[in-house]
Amino acid sequence: MVVPKLAIRAVLLLAITATISCDRITKHVAVSTLAGNAGRSFLADTLRLQYAENAGAFLSLGAEWPAGTRIAVFGVGNGLLLCALVTIALRRQWPWPALLGVALFAAGGASNLVDRILYGSVIDFMNVGIGPLRTGIFNVADMAVMLGALIVLWAGYRFDHHTT
Repeated sequence: MVVPKLAIRAVLLLAITATISCDRITKHVAVSTLAGNAGRSFLADTLRLQYAENAGAFLSLGAEWPAGTRIAVFGVGNGLLLCALVTIALRRQWPWPALLGVALFAAGGASNLVDRILYGSVIDFMNVGIGPLRTGIFNVADMAVMLGALIVLWAGYRFDHHTT
């Protein structure tokens, strides 16, 4: 199925705008309502909302590194990798589902990068699980990054296997 370029661009712009907007708004609400307060539990403790600031990466990896190293790796390095990913996806004219995945991934990464620039850490506030089996604390941008990565992998697999 051939999708017009204008439609693809509109969907990508909508995905980027919605992702960044949702992430910024939910982080603002988390700061306003959760910071300094006890966490909240919903759905028989399946969902927990609790404020956290993550100076590191996934699951706080690197949070104890010196500030200069964190800025270089999680700030500058993250920004360069996001730019490289978007450039590669556009120059190689990836199929539209992969571009959607890149848009979600880049929007989530960019929104977390804004946190790092403004606050020196990323604002996280959600935790999901059952009993002792729980995720780390995350945010909307993290969900977009994970969903975007999954879509890129799925699109790569799908289009590689359908073209051979």
